[in-house]
Amino acid sequence: MVEPVRRPSLTSVSRPVKRFVGGGRPFKKRESQLTRPIKKTRIGEEIADRLRKLILDGTFEPGRPLPSERLLAERLGVSRGSVRDAFRMLEIIGLLEARHGQGTFPHELSLDRLVTPLSAVLTYRRDLQDDLMDVRRMFEPAVARAAAARVSDDYLADLERILGAQRRKLKSGQSTIVEDTAFHATLARATNNRVVVHIMETLNALLVESRKLTLRQKGRPERSIRGHEAVVAALRQRDEDGAARAMFEHINQIAELQHADEPTRPSGRDS
Repeated sequence: MVEPVRRPSLTSVSRPVKRFVGGGRPFKKRESQLTRPIKKTRIGEEIADRLRKLILDGTFEPGRPLPSERLLAERLGVSRGSVRDAFRMLEIIGLLEARHGQGTFPHELSLDRLVTPLSAVLTYRRDLQDDLMDVRRMFEPAVARAAAARVSDDYLADLERILGAQRRKLKSGQSTIVEDTAFHATLARATNNRVVVHIMETLNALLVESRKLTLRQKGRPERSIRGHEAVVAALRQRDEDGAARAMFEHINQIAELQHADEPTRPSGRDS
C-alpha cells in the first residue's frame, strides 16, 4: 500500500491511497518500501529516487505516461513543485521525456543512451581517457586469461578471421576500427560469461571515438594487430598467464602511442 507522507510541512491528504489512477496501473505490493517519510531538505531527490525505481522495475513502462504532477503530489503528500523538480532530475539523466500535450514518459533504456554522452566527453578529457585506460588494464587481461581457459575452436577461428581482415585492410590503407572492436568483443564472448560480454560492449561503446582518432596515428594499426596476434597465440596454447600478459602489454602500447601523439595544448609556460 502506498501511503501519503505525513509531515506537517507538506500538503496533507485525508486517507491512504491504494493505487495510482494514472493509466489504471496498480502499484505492486513490494513497492511499499517506497513509502518511508521524505526528508524536507531533499524532497525532490527522494521523489526522483522513488520514481527511478518504479521506472527501472518496469512499473512505469516506456510508451505510457506517468501519473500527472498533480496526482503524484497528492499521493505522496508533497507539492507539485517538488514533483516537477524530480521530473527535471530524471529528464537530465535520460530516464524521462516530457512530450508537449501528452505527458511525461519513461525512456526506453539502452546502452547508447547511457554511454554516448560519456563517450563524447572522453574525446576531450585527457584525465578521463587515462582513467578509462586504467579500467582496461584491470579488466581486459582478466578477460584474456578467462578466454584462454575456455576458448573453443570456433571462437579461435573467429579471432583468426578478424586478424586476417585487419591485415588485409591495413595493407590496402583502410580503417581497421571495425575489426579492432570486433576482436575485443569476440574475446569477451569466448569467456562464455554473459556479464563479461555486456561489460565489454559498454567499454567498446565508450572507445568508439578514441579509436577513430588513435587508429589514424602512425604505427597504431600495426601495433594493434601485433598485440592481437600475441593474444591469439597464447589462446592457442591455452596459456592463461601468457594471454593476460599479452593483453596487458597490448593496452600499454596503445596508451604509450596515445600520449606520444597527443597534440600539445597551450599552457602559458614552457613544458
